[in-house]
Amino acid sequence: MPETEGIVKDYLKEIQKIHKKGDAREESYYPALKVFLEKLGDLNKKRTDITILPRSIEGNNPDFRIWDGRQKVTGYVEAKDPSVTDLDTIERSEQLKRYRNTFHNLILTNFHEFRFYRAGVLMDTVFIARRNILLDMGKIVVENEAEFLEAMERFFDYSMPAINSPKALAVELAKRTKFLKDDIIGHEIGNNETIMAFYGAFREYLVPDLSEADFVNLYSQTIAYGIFAARTRSGGGIHPEKRLREDSENDRHTPRYLQIHFS
Repeated sequence: MPETEGIVKDYLKEIQKIHKKGDAREESYYPALKVFLEKLGDLNKKRTDITILPRSIEGNNPDFRIWDGRQKVTGYVEAKDPSVTDLDTIERSEQLKRYRNTFHNLILTNFHEFRFYRAGVLMDTVFIARRNILLDMGKIVVENEAEFLEAMERFFDYSMPAINSPKALAVELAKRTKFLKDDIIGHEIGNNETIMAFYGAFREYLVPDLSEADFVNLYSQTIAYGIFAARTRSGGGIHPEKRLREDSENDRHTPRYLQIHFS
């Protein structure tokens, strides 16, 4: 595959270069991974627009969100520092369980090992270099390149599966509502002025003794099902399940606490 020559090796050299400085944190490697993913998208003839997500709320989103160039989410990447050797433990963590249950197309990586998940199921694990060579400044030797590129091709080819029954639709909406409740609104309620203003309005005009926990639950359901209902009505009468499949990815311009993840 001559057109792939150098892409993986150049990325590994950049990771090694960053590590060599001696003061790198996990986030220090993000730009190199972003460029690498963009090149892989080009290789697969896929338009890519990659957002490195803010970490103001620990654990509320994977580190990278990959768009397909048409305002739709292709997938997500959760990165761990290259010094992390045990991705099995990370995989079993509550954080990764939530991500795997919520995000249909997900990569977990420590920058040299890549794990590919589809609908929560581990599909592929690929090492593209030996960690000791990568971090001990040895000569870079690319491993499993063809297998890795095939796995990335499948990642970029992902599209939202069809939802063809009320039960499947209810399950998908419930998963998004739970994620919104546990990982976004639940974390931000004491720090986000907009959410606190809504909480105050709910107590003043609707339920005077409404607790924060009950408000988070109620507000999460309101947002999740309200956005879905609005989207089903914005496409000229498109069938709800089809609308969910085609147009329920995150709107990039929606405030983060209102974003519902249909990916």
